[in-house]
Amino acid sequence: MLGVNSTDPNLPEPASYTTLPPTTGANSSQTPAAVSAAQLASAVLLFPTFLVGVVGNGLYLWVLGLKMRRTVTTVWFLSLVSSYLLLTLLIPFFIVSFLMGLHWGFGTAMCKIVNTCISVVMFSSVFLLTLVSLDRYILTHHPIWCRNHRTVTRAGRLVVGVWLVSVALSAPYLAFRETRVVDGGRIVCINNYTLSGDWNGTETQDLGRQVHLAIFIVRFLLGFLLPFCTIVGCYVRVGLKMKEKGLAWTGKPFKVMVAAVVSFFLGWLPYHLYQSLNFYKKEVPESVTGALLVIYTFMSCFNACFTPIIYLFVGEKFWQVFRTSLLTLVKAAFVDDFGSIASESSGRHENTKEEMT
Repeated sequence: MLGVNSTDPNLPEPASYTTLPPTTGANSSQTPAAVSAAQLASAVLLFPTFLVGVVGNGLYLWVLGLKMRRTVTTVWFLSLVSSYLLLTLLIPFFIVSFLMGLHWGFGTAMCKIVNTCISVVMFSSVFLLTLVSLDRYILTHHPIWCRNHRTVTRAGRLVVGVWLVSVALSAPYLAFRETRVVDGGRIVCINNYTLSGDWNGTETQDLGRQVHLAIFIVRFLLGFLLPFCTIVGCYVRVGLKMKEKGLAWTGKPFKVMVAAVVSFFLGWLPYHLYQSLNFYKKEVPESVTGALLVIYTFMSCFNACFTPIIYLFVGEKFWQVFRTSLLTLVKAAFVDDFGSIASESSGRHENTKEEMT
């Protein structure tokens, strides 16, 4: 996955590739490959990104978790920012890998753990954003139901379910991810979809392609396409409903949610594009896939680190951000004022019933 040598092992490889011995202690001292300009630039850019992400996401967790009243909206975004912070804490692995020419020197166990965590972040983020969109849809279309059933307790249970499903969908990386020695002594962290030591056998490669394709389809559908369609559909229906009822929902919380969705898909689209190109490695130049690897690594990390900062600026004039306290800004971004929409909508419903009678 991200910046951790995501080359697909089930496509034709040079015969000189060998499986990494699980207990070899000298592997970490192998001479890394030459660092390209793109890799060096990515490492340099990722360092301040890491610092901003740790500080920004940490402050958001502090404010959302300890300084604000717990609401359904804060539950959604408290979990979302937690997933962003998890990815942020993995950035040092990507920086070191880039500086060593995509050499993985952290061992097989960390190869599995890091990539599993990245997958958990991807699924949990998109599932949470989907829940937020569905929540907005239900608020505008079923306000009376929301008044009786939209509770913090139920939102918390849904969040726990999202994380459990994300872990389950990411578990295959614990089995498939392995380290491998390539030409020049460089170690790469890649997928072995057949769990076999015979990397170059014809039957093994055919089985690996089938498993790889199945996993890619599941990951693309559940982690990108279906959530994207759901989110877009929900916001379109919300917009039409609000226009129909003459409701004004142009406040900062709505803009924050739109910004979160846009930043997520811009951040993860290059990743899915890169994974799709892995099926056509013979036709696609290595320079293209290498550049895309760098792009999606940086974009995904940038999304996780800077999206919370974007929340502060959305709907605010630039100078106002620096004249307002952090607590005030975050409260303005995540205050659960959508209850007023439900109240207004349900109030109109009651007035209509009285007029009819």
